[in-house]
Amino acid sequence: MKVVVFGTVSVFERDGVYQIYCKAMKEDGIGDLYTAYNELKQKLEKEGLFDQKYKKKIPFMPRKIGVLTSKTGAVIRDIINVSTRRNPNVYIRLLPVPVQGEGAGEKIADAIRVMNEKNLADVIIVARGGGSLEDLWPFNEEVVARAIFASELPVISAVGHETDFTIADFVADLRAPTPSAAAELAVPEISKIEDTLRNYQNRYRVALKKHVDFMKLRFEKCMQSRVYKEPLQGINEKYITVDMFVKNICNDVNKKLMLSKKDFANGITRLDALSPLKTLARGYSIATKDSKIVKSVKELNVGDRINIRFVDGEKQADIV
Repeated sequence: MKVVVFGTVSVFERDGVYQIYCKAMKEDGIGDLYTAYNELKQKLEKEGLFDQKYKKKIPFMPRKIGVLTSKTGAVIRDIINVSTRRNPNVYIRLLPVPVQGEGAGEKIADAIRVMNEKNLADVIIVARGGGSLEDLWPFNEEVVARAIFASELPVISAVGHETDFTIADFVADLRAPTPSAAAELAVPEISKIEDTLRNYQNRYRVALKKHVDFMKLRFEKCMQSRVYKEPLQGINEKYITVDMFVKNICNDVNKKLMLSKKDFANGITRLDALSPLKTLARGYSIATKDSKIVKSVKELNVGDRINIRFVDGEKQADIV
């Protein structure tokens, strides 16, 4: 913010530095840096540089950690200590850059491009310690934001303290509250991974043993089955079943034949009872005229010749 300060001014002679002994202070509007910060943040957000869909995944087990920070100071020492403690096999590649002052933003952006062009790391950590808005300003510059967004390597931003937020934090693939936390996020703890692998190994060993025991039990049960002890028993049982079916079919066919014969005999008997020959055998005869049966005397005239059929033959007669 902008402020109006009331007090006295003195000079520290040894360094030639002016000092203000403040007696009173009042707010005088928003500061230029904070205004520029908000304007750039809104601009990049509209362009989509903060969108979650562009965030790249941090590799689970990186071999090379690229660090962009000052070559002296607590930041690089903290990152090295935390990283090597979690995984002694990890390789830290430091590319020293100024982290404050004029021109620092361009050098940070150039270092990010170099890391990508030469493929110097699996993941990049951009870090510096805490400070004022002026101290952290290089990480609020547009050139740095666009370099992070264009990076093909995933970038972790660890700038300032936990309460400090820079433009780089919003563009980066992952934000860490502190440089030490960035090392923890980038480097998995190898001892925990080993414990997890041992746990999986034990679980697989137990599961395999259970499976083998189960298969042995199934094998023993199968070997005790009658199919293996008496392999022809099932076939013989099928033969018996087939024989039963054949006998049942034969019995059914014979029953139907007997019923059919009986029905046929009954039909013959009924047909024979109705036969004209039976009537003739009882002493009756049949008279025919012109091959037609004579049913009444009115059908006959004097002089007609008729044919009379008896049980044992036929005779002709004339009507007088």
